[in-house]
Amino acid sequence: MSVVPIQFEELVAGAGKLGRVTLDVAATLNSLTLDMVDQLQARLEQWRNDPGIAAIFLEGAGEKAFCAGGDVQALYDSVQATPGGPCDYAEKFFLREYRLDYTLHTYPKPIICWGHGIVMGGGLGVMAGCSHRVVTEKTRIAMPEVGIALFPDVGGSWFLNHMPGKTGQFLALTGASINAADAIYTGIADRFISSERREDVFESLLRQKWQVEPAANHALVRHTLRAFAEQSVSQCPGGQVEPHLGSIATLCDGDDVHEIIDNILSQQTQDPWLSAARKGMAQGSPLAALVAFRQLSETRLASLREVFLAELVLATNIMRYPEFAEGVRALLIDKDRKPAWRYASTREVPQDVLNSFFKAPWDRHPLADL
Repeated sequence: MSVVPIQFEELVAGAGKLGRVTLDVAATLNSLTLDMVDQLQARLEQWRNDPGIAAIFLEGAGEKAFCAGGDVQALYDSVQATPGGPCDYAEKFFLREYRLDYTLHTYPKPIICWGHGIVMGGGLGVMAGCSHRVVTEKTRIAMPEVGIALFPDVGGSWFLNHMPGKTGQFLALTGASINAADAIYTGIADRFISSERREDVFESLLRQKWQVEPAANHALVRHTLRAFAEQSVSQCPGGQVEPHLGSIATLCDGDDVHEIIDNILSQQTQDPWLSAARKGMAQGSPLAALVAFRQLSETRLASLREVFLAELVLATNIMRYPEFAEGVRALLIDKDRKPAWRYASTREVPQDVLNSFFKAPWDRHPLADL
């Protein structure tokens, strides 16, 4: 494992400089820690105010993942240290992670994210916020939080709600995986480029005649990436979401969340993608499914800022409730994959329990200054 979990470089590129950021913990699939979040936030603020930095290239070390999400082991340790009460590390992590994601979404300079390999959870939150999001033939994306009694956060309430039809709702409830073609179709990626062209892309960016104005530099990035994308078209895998859009619409056509879940769980299908989605829902937390469904419903017309404020309320309350620790235990600690969920089905969840997750646990919201 690298001693320094995140690497920063400033490389001379034409009339300006290109910032290069590498998430460098390949052994943990570049999972984010609080220290990594803080370092990236600080460097983004520094480069925002540096007129010499024209654009930023963000990547993950190794060939397996851009970023598999947050360091769930550290979050588990935090909630186990203070069960039922405030969890210092976990709550600081979500607070500063969401601030970082909002910074990425609103950053004025071009940020090119090379989303190769696994991009899940917090990794997808980072990629989704970047202005130029590249995926490859090895990209595998998912928001599988329902399996550990969490919900699709890091801006998921924003980008899932902006996907075609009921796609976002379906992905949130099932944790289903999608690929590069799906990422472009659903709007969470911009370009497909073959992974073998990464260094060629980077070298081409270094040769650009960068300008002072960010708008001009965004155009330079688009022109650069477009050429490589056009050369890579034949290597893009077939999508899963668009061909299944009709099935997704039918499955999510219910009078309430319980009926939608019944539809997905009871479907008689041999289709590999739909079968995997059904399995993901069956193994997930019924309580988390309700939380995810309600969160998407309540933020359907919310602004990006409102989304992150709402997500922090949920994440904080979830860290203080035992369901999350049980989900992580079953999946990652004991690895028995037999979580003892508090409720056997969504219909058993009391309304007051569900309501409690949506009540702010502080007098002043920690992200009020976004």
